[in-house]
Amino acid sequence: MTEVPSVRGAEVGRRIGVGLMYGLWRPRVLGAWRMPASGPAILAVNHSHNIDGPMVMGVAPRPTHFLIKKEAFVGPLDPFLTGIGQLKVDREGTDRTAITRALGVLEAGGVLGIFPEGTRGEGDFAALRAGLAYFAVRSGAPVVPVAVLGSSGRPGRLVKGLPALRSRIDVVFGDPFDAGDGTGRRTRKALDEATERIQKQLTAHLENARRLTGR
Repeated sequence: MTEVPSVRGAEVGRRIGVGLMYGLWRPRVLGAWRMPASGPAILAVNHSHNIDGPMVMGVAPRPTHFLIKKEAFVGPLDPFLTGIGQLKVDREGTDRTAITRALGVLEAGGVLGIFPEGTRGEGDFAALRAGLAYFAVRSGAPVVPVAVLGSSGRPGRLVKGLPALRSRIDVVFGDPFDAGDGTGRRTRKALDEATERIQKQLTAHLENARRLTGR
């Protein structure tokens, strides 16, 4: 039996994250009330910087278990990330252990965090991997779009690759939506349609978030 990641650990991670994020930068969180107060949910986060995950983990109203590439689990970060309830995933193939653990989070009524673009890029949801659609359709959990804006590095930052210290970073939560068509089908066609549906919703949310924040 595959062990479900620790909710208590994820809550510890949330507290560490909120302390770090508010200590180093100036997060402005908008629409967090849109996140379901209970029950399973999937946070779909755009990804343009390495701090996007810790930022969302810190400011989200509920403990979140992120699917994180296994390459991040190096040295002391391995037991630390595992201890705070994060999920190691091998992106080279079908990581059945990670899939089972992620579904376990949702079945237990928890929050799963995913970067649907699969890797760090422009952060514009232009290219989505099918993983998000699979988890959403398989679990029936609502998808909550999350836009992180202002995290990409700028001139003047003290540490290369990090946003300037004390700079403002906006985190905008959108309205939850169902990715499936209501039939519960998990065929390739149904997942392709769900991915297309998700991409439209996430892109629209990102556009709204940019208008809202002036980014």
